[in-house]
Amino acid sequence: MGRLTTHVLDTALGSPGQGIRIEVFRFSGGERTSIGEVVTNDDGRCDAPILEGDAFSVGEYELVFNAGDYLRRRGVAADEPRFLDVIPLRFGVADASQHYHVPLLLSPYGYSTYRGS
Repeated sequence: MGRLTTHVLDTALGSPGQGIRIEVFRFSGGERTSIGEVVTNDDGRCDAPILEGDAFSVGEYELVFNAGDYLRRRGVAADEPRFLDVIPLRFGVADASQHYHVPLLLSPYGYSTYRGS
């Protein structure tokens, strides 16, 4: 069964990104539709897949990581507006029967992502 998961790692601190709110969107016919939101747990993961089964289909998705709120809570000093505040990751799902793991490696001045498993 296909599913969508994520994991946030704070590479500046070498620890999981705890309590990060992630908004989830689907694109269809040029329309961006909100399909929910999740919050990372103490391990920087979500307690369950973001989407799975019939709720997960071929198409384009976007995960919006509210990183600025997390960095403020961690006491990371920065000028406002922050260099990184809201991080949108838009990606395509070609085979909804597979596992799409979309991690975010985060620091106050950079991030990276990839498709994991």
